[in-house]
Amino acid sequence: MQPTTEGRFRVLDEREAEGTFVLVELPDEPGPVDPTEPDAEAAYDRVHVDAEGYAGDLGATVGALRPGYVVAATLAWDDGDARFEAVEVERETRIEVADGVTGMFDAATEAWQAARANGEAMTSLTTRGQDGDPNGALYCFADPPGRDLLADLRDGTVPLEPLIARVNARLDDDRPRAVFLMRPEAYDYVAVYVVFAREGVLASTLRDTYDIRSGLVDQLGAAGEDAGVYGDDS
Repeated sequence: MQPTTEGRFRVLDEREAEGTFVLVELPDEPGPVDPTEPDAEAAYDRVHVDAEGYAGDLGATVGALRPGYVVAATLAWDDGDARFEAVEVERETRIEVADGVTGMFDAATEAWQAARANGEAMTSLTTRGQDGDPNGALYCFADPPGRDLLADLRDGTVPLEPLIARVNARLDDDRPRAVFLMRPEAYDYVAVYVVFAREGVLASTLRDTYDIRSGLVDQLGAAGEDAGVYGDDS
């Protein structure tokens, strides 16, 4: 009998060339882990899970998984390799990636320039729409020479989960988020932008402006949310 592991996981990388997903196991009670701390990786265990070779309903569910989804899963192990034995999608948050971004929006660049002037390696702010309501949490991290921070965030080497968990705890709703990982071409930082509504105006505007294609049908919903990106310090 194969050993199994049950838990809640966030789907990260979808590695088509390797035929695997990278999953990170979610703690029962996410704490305030600083994702830039050297020991942050140990707080969120990663596992590579086969993405191919499933049939029936399980195959359909696995085939529809996308980076960002939260799943309840049973993993079966065989000589160190993990496969889904059962999986259920709990939340369809999406992680969307843009590298070499040109024309990065002002809120991010101005926040980063202020952080650099103060000798800080990261900064954060809450963005607001034109109606003044909060619509996203923006984090900017130094992208040091010799390290690919964008790749590390994408595959969970540097954990995203504390940032997403902070937003979920603040809002206390069931809406899926859109998490944009963006590296501007002209600056040495990486932005993590946790947009509160995955299919709201702000997320749709970011996808259109920076040509970020996630396979979602953009829907102009989320009453009261606007495409503006205005920052106030959080």
